Amino acid sequence: AWYVYNVRAHTTYVNMVAGAGLTREISSEYDGDYTSATVLDEIVGKLNPVSTDNILNGFQKVEGFTNGTATQPLLVANLFGESKESDYYITQLYFRTNGQKQNVYLSDISFEDSDDDNPISTAIRIGFVAHQPGEDEKVDEDYNFIFSINDEENPQKEYNTATGHEGCVLDSTRTDGTTVEFTPYNQDNYCEYDKNTGITTLNKDSLALLTVEGNGKGSFGESVQLDVYIWLEGCDQDCTSNLNRTTLKNLALSFAAYPVED
Repeated sequence: AWYVYNVRAHTTYVNMVAGAGLTREISSEYDGDYTSATVLDEIVGKLNPVSTDNILNGFQKVEGFTNGTATQPLLVANLFGESKESDYYITQLYFRTNGQKQNVYLSDISFEDSDDDNPISTAIRIGFVAHQPGEDEKVDEDYNFIFSINDEENPQKEYNTATGHEGCVLDSTRTDGTTVEFTPYNQDNYCEYDKNTGITTLNKDSLALLTVEGNGKGSFGESVQLDVYIWLEGCDQDCTSNLNRTTLKNLALSFAAYPVED
């Protein structure tokens, strides 16, 4: 599940459009222009496979391989080290409202692979970490989530980490290659948003990413920062070398809000 030859560059372009409602606005900068949508920077360069079970603890990447056992591939990843920020993508979104207290949910993650026969989306993870309201405020540890975007399988899937099995990722609290079972969130945890009526509907598994609130009398409250991470999960069996030169042609994040009941 790790590229054996990940030094070969490939470029992933990601354009993200994040929608909100009339009283819920979004921006890519804290002091930027707030509207119902924003387009974020492209990812230019390579996404090197990394792994984590908790974004706040950071990411690790493979630094060495060894021979696999009889039931494993010829080479398996067995030596890991701290990854660099250049190995993955991170950016920020800022949300605000002039209405009542409300939770913000994902309503959709849409994407397009550059090669349908070698779908890089099967190994992509998107992480969200919310902050306390205001500029440059500390992280709210209760709002720290990891999503998969495509539950289908890479036709050449192969788990090639020395320890663990399908469904495991690296333990972010250790650096010795220890793996732990981990299930990312997925589309079951979105809300439903009807573009025609503007109505947001929650299901039993809808997951709130952050909370915003107005200041009353129609004025906007403090903006809330949401860090967005995008990476290739190296411990995913779908993250194999056939994806090495593929990209996501586009990626769009859609958000909707729902009032918080007192």
